[in-house]
Amino acid sequence: MNNTTYSPKKGEIERKWYVIDAADKSLGRVATEAAKLLRGKHKPTFTTHMDVGDNVIIINCKDSVLTGHKLDQKIYRHHSGFIGGMKETTARVMMANTPEKAMFLAIKGMLPHNRLGRQMIKKLRVYAGSEHDQAAQKPEVWEVK
Repeated sequence: MNNTTYSPKKGEIERKWYVIDAADKSLGRVATEAAKLLRGKHKPTFTTHMDVGDNVIIINCKDSVLTGHKLDQKIYRHHSGFIGGMKETTARVMMANTPEKAMFLAIKGMLPHNRLGRQMIKKLRVYAGSEHDQAAQKPEVWEVK
């Protein structure tokens, strides 16, 4: 009886392309589905220490919604590193100006905060509108529940 756990080799990993339509869907629900696909948690070959995930395209980010009072209460912060360099932006301004950045940051926060996570986030493409440049990859549609 063989008691070893199967671990996929780098050449055995099969990557698909998925497109997710974020129109009229919650930003967080779309982000969790995208993070799941990027990590590869939907596959039977999932391992925590390897990047076995698929490529994800998200379209119509400008039409995604934030529920409750998040538009006014959620604040995006970043710091330049200099004294007084804290920049703050509300979710309402972020969704009006750069909705794809809001989606990107939500997904990035759900991935591992190490080299592996930085490798996974490279397989993500986010677009504010309904057009994308990856038609040649023949992406499959992934439905968000």
